[in-house]
Amino acid sequence: MAEPLSDDQIADELSELSGWNHENNKLTKEFGFDNFRDAMAFINRIAFEAEEQVHHPEIFNVYNTVNISLSTHDAGGKVTEKDIKLAKTIESLFNK
Repeated sequence: MAEPLSDDQIADELSELSGWNHENNKLTKEFGFDNFRDAMAFINRIAFEAEEQVHHPEIFNVYNTVNISLSTHDAGGKVTEKDIKLAKTIESLFNK
């Protein structure tokens, strides 16, 4: 079982993750794109990486906006290192 991170640990990690927030026991961020196609391509890239990490985010899409929420189910829905790792991966995909 993954261990939840403390609020201080999360705050330290978020200092390296621009635009990510910690709210309601989740890491969250909204990403904006020029169009629906680019938003969907981003979601598909996330899907491949999430499957590789065996850690699946909540993804919500409307037109050119993608909202991501991360928490770890087997840690009681809290934020763990798995979430930090996936957030960093998502950032790298967005910044390509």
